[in-house]
Amino acid sequence: MAGLTGWHLLAILIVVLLLFGAAKLPALAKSVGQSARVFKGEMKAMKDDDTTTAAQTEATPESGSTGPQKDAPSGADKTS
Repeated sequence: MAGLTGWHLLAILIVVLLLFGAAKLPALAKSVGQSARVFKGEMKAMKDDDTTTAAQTEATPESGSTGPQKDAPSGADKTS
């Protein structure tokens, strides 16, 4: 399968001009740019969340404890 050549891109441009008209193209380009910017920001936020979660997971002890444990009350410690 061959890549897109200049003629393919020209044909796509003509179809876009016929569908949307020359007046709406700047607004369409602005909308696509904003969408791409939001998508890129969300992907960066997800990547940052993943690295933060991974760093927190590595920082926790591997002994299996989930946090500080309270001593259980027992009656065996009392002397009679």
